[in-house]
Amino acid sequence: MLRQLLLVALLLELTRTVSAADLKPSTVIAFDHYVQLTEQRMATDLPVTFLRIDSLPSDQRDAAYTRLRAGEVITERIDTLENGKSIPIPGGMIHHWLGAAFLKGTTLQKTLAFLQDYDHQDKYYAPDVQRSKLLQRNGDDFRIFLRLRKHKVVTALLNTEYEVKYTTLDPSRSTSRALSSRIAEVENPDRPDGAEKPIGNDSGYLWRLYSYWRFYERDGGVYIQLEAISLTRGIPAGFGWLIRPFITSIPQESLTFTLTRTRDALEKP
Repeated sequence: MLRQLLLVALLLELTRTVSAADLKPSTVIAFDHYVQLTEQRMATDLPVTFLRIDSLPSDQRDAAYTRLRAGEVITERIDTLENGKSIPIPGGMIHHWLGAAFLKGTTLQKTLAFLQDYDHQDKYYAPDVQRSKLLQRNGDDFRIFLRLRKHKVVTALLNTEYEVKYTTLDPSRSTSRALSSRIAEVENPDRPDGAEKPIGNDSGYLWRLYSYWRFYERDGGVYIQLEAISLTRGIPAGFGWLIRPFITSIPQESLTFTLTRTRDALEKP
């Protein structure tokens, strides 16, 4: 019994210790540099390979399109390099994932209308999205609020805001870019409307989230591609067992979840 009590006390102390993380200016500078290089690559790729799978050798490309049309969601981890080397992120970790899916039987117009219905995204993306709201719209520019819930060993509730811009390239292709402008962790996940932790001085489960969508209508539906770049705290020595599953597996799971829910909603009769 005493051993169990000591173990619980140790777990509580570890949780309390891990919960304190500071977002340092050097971390933000490194993240911004990573994003800048990534967006330069995106701009270069856009006229040549609109979807990433189009850059694959022909046999791999054909196989990937077949998998997508069969209903599979394809994901892969990305790493933007500088001079052939990974970019160091002092005090933080970047999680960079790309995924694609095929929305059979829908159109580009319906896909964009669905994603731009920000007042109702919590209906389709629950439980990851607990609340959603359109704060402001000016043409193809949106400012939105999303309350996110993430659970893996521990639970985090985050009040987030984003600046979103949609761009139409031609009648069959569009893009969007959503950059987080505010991410605040709720102090007690059991009290979602309670106090927030100071921004940048919290558990460090999510400090930045940038999302880049591409939409391509063809083959009787719409191909969607989502590239997501997130910034979290680094993993302190000795605490990896507690927070590593949260901050390393959540980004890929969230990407797959978002693409799957989007496909399922738009393929409904």
